[in-house]
Amino acid sequence: MRSGTLETMAPEITLTWPTSPTDELSIHVHRIIHAVTALGGAVGWLEPPSPEDSDAWLLPLLDEVVRGDAALCLASADGRPEALGCWRRDPGPIFAHRAQVSKVMAHPDARGLGMGELIVSSLVGHARTSGIETVRLSARGNNHLAIELYQRLGFQVWGRLPNGIAVGDLRFDDVHLYLQFAWPETVALLGSSPEGPGSSTAPVAAQ
Repeated sequence: MRSGTLETMAPEITLTWPTSPTDELSIHVHRIIHAVTALGGAVGWLEPPSPEDSDAWLLPLLDEVVRGDAALCLASADGRPEALGCWRRDPGPIFAHRAQVSKVMAHPDARGLGMGELIVSSLVGHARTSGIETVRLSARGNNHLAIELYQRLGFQVWGRLPNGIAVGDLRFDDVHLYLQFAWPETVALLGSSPEGPGSSTAPVAAQ
């Protein structure tokens, strides 16, 4: 090491998968959400939430985790939680093979450590091993960095609702992406074919 310079060590990044509520978990989750929202992050709150508001999101999620219908991932730097994200199974038997990844965020003090990519890739792997067949997520149209990250991880854009997100008087596109895992061998892929329960055919045009 050269004289007069300091060698900085990269923090040790670890992942945890909480399954039950604790005061410590609530404090760290609120700290991350509050800081990200205060900088205008598109994570579901227009204003920095109160601890009660963030608990109103966290506690039902943990109930779903216990049922096997969700997962919460925390990334810590040197033991301090700095990023989070979750996946949640879509409700009902018709959609239970799908899951939505959401609330992916990193505390501003931990930006540049690759935590966002680590969280998303870990959630995808967890969902796959939990029997999920299709993972979806959404992004605000102006968040090009996040969309590029998702596409780099294999997600594909399947829809875009123009100006579908409102932030006060501002409107942004609502971009939807998906990642398809291998289908089970027993699954028949009918797509939009007029076959199976509830099928119908379009009327033939009059000649």
